[in-house]
Amino acid sequence: MKRKTVAVVDYGSGNLRSVSQAVQHVARTEDVDVLVTSRAQDVFDADRVVLPGQGHMADCMNELAASGLKDAVLHAAANKPLFGVCVGMQMLLDRSEEGPTDGLGLIPGEVVRFRLEGRLQADGSRFKVPQMGWNPVFHELGRPVHPLWAGIRDGSCFYFVHSFYARPAQALHCVGEADYGGRFAAAIARDNIFATQFHPEKSADQGLALYRNFLSWKP
Repeated sequence: MKRKTVAVVDYGSGNLRSVSQAVQHVARTEDVDVLVTSRAQDVFDADRVVLPGQGHMADCMNELAASGLKDAVLHAAANKPLFGVCVGMQMLLDRSEEGPTDGLGLIPGEVVRFRLEGRLQADGSRFKVPQMGWNPVFHELGRPVHPLWAGIRDGSCFYFVHSFYARPAQALHCVGEADYGGRFAAAIARDNIFATQFHPEKSADQGLALYRNFLSWKP
């Protein structure tokens, strides 16, 4: 029987090494091959796809188009489980203030910048942008919990590094929330697409659990 494959998309932007190592770590027990690839055909052929991203969203969108991988990512989003990470999550929406630039339009909504100038945290310190560090994520939002949260305690901490965040147009597409000067979407999903603003690969056991759940997810 042909082994299943996960393609980690290499379009020139993204924390590919740590993402691929985390996915490979959990894939060993799932009988899955993990391939970091810049070849469109590999993405078309893969059973599952991970779309990482970091840096400036306009640069990421330009590099995705220039790499020749955009059509393969859109095909994956329509046909197989897709996991977006950090800017890879932001790229799924319609547009971003960063640039500004258009996204892939796969989940309705926009990406906006934290506006926390002059505001103080509970301990009296100023909010810093970007947000960097661990923050609890809540996935019990009064509607069915997304299957990728299976076995992960509500309020578990994940690692964030970002100045912009997703604001989906429909509340049902928000499947995880965190708080940094106010609640924001830390995870979004639609059909066969799941994405996180935080970095699962930098989030210890709970991050690995998300990737493990992704490998067995049957949307």
